[in-house]
Amino acid sequence: MMAQQHSIDGDRRDVVILGGGLVGTSLALALARIGVTSHVLDAADPQTQLAEGFDGRASAISTASWNMFENLGLASQLEPYGCPIAAIAVSDQRKMGELRFRPEPGDGTLGRMFANRQLRTALFAAMLQTPQISFHPSSTIVERRRDAHGVAVTRDDGARFCGSLLVAAEGRRSPTREQAGLAIASWDYGHRAIICGLAHEKPHENIAWEIFYPDGPFALLPMLDDAQGRHRTALVWTVAEREAAGWLKLGERAFVAEAAKRMGGVLGRLELVSARSSYPLAFHHAPTIVADRLALVGDAAHGIHPIAGQGLNLGLRDVAALAQVIEDGLQLGLEPGDGEVLRRYQNWRGLDDFTVALATDGLTRIFGVPGKAASAIRRLGMGAIERAEPVKRWFMDEARGVSGTLPRLLEA
Repeated sequence: MMAQQHSIDGDRRDVVILGGGLVGTSLALALARIGVTSHVLDAADPQTQLAEGFDGRASAISTASWNMFENLGLASQLEPYGCPIAAIAVSDQRKMGELRFRPEPGDGTLGRMFANRQLRTALFAAMLQTPQISFHPSSTIVERRRDAHGVAVTRDDGARFCGSLLVAAEGRRSPTREQAGLAIASWDYGHRAIICGLAHEKPHENIAWEIFYPDGPFALLPMLDDAQGRHRTALVWTVAEREAAGWLKLGERAFVAEAAKRMGGVLGRLELVSARSSYPLAFHHAPTIVADRLALVGDAAHGIHPIAGQGLNLGLRDVAALAQVIEDGLQLGLEPGDGEVLRRYQNWRGLDDFTVALATDGLTRIFGVPGKAASAIRRLGMGAIERAEPVKRWFMDEARGVSGTLPRLLEA
């Protein structure tokens, strides 16, 4: 609901973005490309997020998302740090009937794996070099106001930042979304993802593995070799919430032995090369992602299971769509916060966000059904997909993010 009308004054730019993570900074850069200025306010200190070291946190960047980074001029900085995904192997507990997705010659890769730190470093450096973006780290917001004249946010030191449009890119627990009264559908999976980096004896051959167990998926994500030439993989291991503390406290040797058992020796001898961290797995989806002079992007709008590695890519699709509707609106004489601009964004992103969220939730539930009969049925289905090339291509196009109506930023 809109605040009472008042004169919006303060340090004014076109758009105020709350949240300076991967999605928020990508949006600022996408807007700068079309001449739209922005304030980016983030609660964190970037130096802590850009610290040296591989902590296992990594993201799959789809073909479409990579196209966006190329269009934003970031490809040359990122290219040396990305590990191409040549194939995706899907397995039910390493039993017979694996499903493999491998693109046709000329189609390129299925995506690239990046350590999150490398993505942050490139986006942060580009942001600091872009005059259209004013970055404000370590910012605690104490007031958000929206009215017919624009938007304004006030920091705890009294500084005010104003614009035509407010964008919430603050993540799953977005206070801006909550203040605006935008409802979400949500539930807890009762699981936790354990994340770490592994070095291993055998090369991964650029294959990403998704091995499903009744407790949850066990994902092996290929990374570039380290400076010592060791083969590396990022592990995302889903365990029951009630068992997570035990897995995190388990001695390094025992933890690695259990991980090796679950991957069936596919990578040979293993070594833990980072600390283990974890986060709870939950689902949330906001059916309405706009309000007066407000738009939600990324995890503020939707939070999905990491089962298919689509969380960040979904947020980057939000970025590309919002930037395009703002650009198209400017050509018609509409400001970024105009209601017609935001209606176009809602109509474009609402269905896609929901479809992807529903698909990942369904996969999580299907592969979580225990028992030999359920496993046999799943493997029969996987075998049918393996033999049906048109179906396999559809799944690969979805994974690469190249299906449907794409915003211009996502096109090659």
